[in-house]
Amino acid sequence: MNSSMFQTAELGQSVSKKAFKEREQILRESLLDLQTQLRADGSFPMLIDFGGVRGGGKGTTTNLLNKWMDASYIETHAYGNPTGEELQRPYWWKFWRDLPPRGTIGIYLSGRYSRPLLDYVYGNSDLDTYLQRLGRIRAFEQALADDGALILKFWMHVRAEAQKERLEALQNDPLNSWRVSEIDWTHYQMYDRFLEAAEVAVSRTNTGEAPWEIVEGADYHYRSLRVGEVLKEALTRHLKRSDIRRRYLEELSQEIRDADNAADGSHDSVRTKTILDALDLSLKLKKKPYRRKVKELQARLNALHMRAASRDMSVLLVFEGPDAAGKSGAIRRVTEALDARWYKVHPFSAPTDEENARHYLWRFWRCIPRKGRVTVFDRSWYGRVLVERIEGFANDVEWRRSYAEINNFEELLVEHGIVLLKFWIHISKEEQLARFRSREETPHKRWKLTDEDWRNRARWEDYAEAAHKMIQATDRQVAPWILVEGNDKNFARVRVLESLCEALERATSE
Repeated sequence: MNSSMFQTAELGQSVSKKAFKEREQILRESLLDLQTQLRADGSFPMLIDFGGVRGGGKGTTTNLLNKWMDASYIETHAYGNPTGEELQRPYWWKFWRDLPPRGTIGIYLSGRYSRPLLDYVYGNSDLDTYLQRLGRIRAFEQALADDGALILKFWMHVRAEAQKERLEALQNDPLNSWRVSEIDWTHYQMYDRFLEAAEVAVSRTNTGEAPWEIVEGADYHYRSLRVGEVLKEALTRHLKRSDIRRRYLEELSQEIRDADNAADGSHDSVRTKTILDALDLSLKLKKKPYRRKVKELQARLNALHMRAASRDMSVLLVFEGPDAAGKSGAIRRVTEALDARWYKVHPFSAPTDEENARHYLWRFWRCIPRKGRVTVFDRSWYGRVLVERIEGFANDVEWRRSYAEINNFEELLVEHGIVLLKFWIHISKEEQLARFRSREETPHKRWKLTDEDWRNRARWEDYAEAAHKMIQATDRQVAPWILVEGNDKNFARVRVLESLCEALERATSE
């Protein structure tokens, strides 16, 4: 007996060829017009997912949408067995990689639901694991929806009898028999199990931000018009909502700025202590023991990295801190111990136009290391809750929700087996000024000092409070912060190397 959820898509609905032709032309014109508006608006992407049983029309409907609209602004992704490149990285890497830019459409076949569902159907995962993976999917969709994306998911359904008839018809057709494989018949035999798993997936992930539409897929004309009309209605609503959302966020940001200005003008701001104030910045390490320690730690690090690499263990290092805190120097002491073929340093600054056209985490997901490699992020996704927050590039709503998005992101990395270390190298305001002046006076370092550095310095207290809140919200056992006293460069560099070696020893001894 089929689940009642899917019985609603077993009513035998159909549309005549004549009626289809009449409605198709009108629908096609509407979709083309809406796609033009989507491109002109340029503030959000549209993601369309197709799931369902074999013979439900996923592929033919995808081809039809590409025909109805301008395919130049549609990206279609179909996922099969993981490629070698995908196996080298976390499961979610390929889905972030394939996000469409704002103003365009992405269509996905056998997408993010496919592998969790198949693993559950085949008994490779239990219900608790399946529900956990569905929770990850919900978090992914929520992050994109919060960023403005329009997400639509279609479950294309046919009765077991109709599926069997379609498979037999294809198999008996000499020109189409290649379309049917043994796995298709295996899945047909498991029809009820697939439906049970699908009901769990649909019910657990059918949200207002990413709704499912169950479509009766037996009749080509009916299912094509139904999908097209749902797209039309959803995109029309979302374009209107996008304009309202944009105006609301602009007004909210202005209200917050006005409130901040009024507070600053009415009384002296009271600065509370931060976790950074608790650091002992007087800690030092003399040059001779420093040189000895660095050599010892670099040799230890090299051996530990080779051990980690032999186990396909990736390492990701994040460096944050005030300007001139010594991040670059600490990074160099790490990379000096490694073979250049095994590591990559990514310095992040303001996002490019390509990066701005997608969710802010997209550019960081693209740089996740392959197995056995070391990747260093000189500044990172924490810019969202630091410079983007302070300078107003992310509004109040955007940066506040980023803590949860960042925590989820880091959990996915650690679950994959990546050794993730986050360093905050801190210096005093007085030490920063001394280093700025030193850079001004040193020809080969003068390029490092910019007007932006001076502007950031003028808001030192704001950045300190933002860093305190960031550490409070994202310092977790799965991905803790390592706070490094940085007034003395020798001490800071040794502390970084020691922390990295200790982490690798723990990871490789498990």
